[in-house]
Amino acid sequence: MLGAIAGDIIGSYYEFHKIKTKEFKLFHPKSKFTDDTTLSMAIAKSLLDNEPYLDNVVDFGLRYFEVGYGGSFKRWLKSENHEPYNSWGNGSAMRVNPIAWAFDTEEKVLEEARKSAEITHNHPEGIKGAEATALAIFMARNGATKEAIREQISTQFGYDLKRTVDEIRPDYKFEVSCQKSVPESIICFLDSNSFEDCIRNCVSLGGDADTMGAIASGIAEAYYGIPEEIEKRIWNYLSDEFREILKRFQEEFILRSSSISK
Repeated sequence: MLGAIAGDIIGSYYEFHKIKTKEFKLFHPKSKFTDDTTLSMAIAKSLLDNEPYLDNVVDFGLRYFEVGYGGSFKRWLKSENHEPYNSWGNGSAMRVNPIAWAFDTEEKVLEEARKSAEITHNHPEGIKGAEATALAIFMARNGATKEAIREQISTQFGYDLKRTVDEIRPDYKFEVSCQKSVPESIICFLDSNSFEDCIRNCVSLGGDADTMGAIASGIAEAYYGIPEEIEKRIWNYLSDEFREILKRFQEEFILRSSSISK
């Protein structure tokens, strides 16, 4: 999960200061965690404590209210019934990372990704974005090649993943829909040569940099691992509550998964 958090933090400044180059300061003085990290922590806590996704997303959302949510999500948080609002936004994909680490079969990962999306993003595209992101992470952590990931995600979800970052960059604009940001985020991973390069690809598109960074870097972490210097810096940005959840999650799921794979 640290990979997704790194993508969120590094991309946070550039969401509102868009650039079209891979040459930039990785950690800006105004870098911070945003809604991507906050809601990922909510999903992680649900998995750790066997609690409903809805309950923790609402709880964390209200307690960390000013971290960059979209208007529709803020209205949903303040509503009384918390019914899903048919969103196709990329919020479903940005928070799904923990699910890809917590389950050991493709079927269960897809099932839980759908459940985590449906509490808000019950539009087919919102569900698809969460499922595609979770499956890409799951495949990467289980040793799949980039071409295998490209082929399965393209076939299963109908995303065009044959483009390159250089081809996308010139005309790409800020986009919050799953259908126009999740494929591009996955391409940022597929077209990278390292974890850091993946993040630089995301930011260089000039789009929803923190969310695309969270999506793509979550896959990159599973595929490449995280450079030690980036990992060390990430912890300093997190609240005490988030550090504790992350430590528990790593012990319960990520370290366990690594031990089993060996």
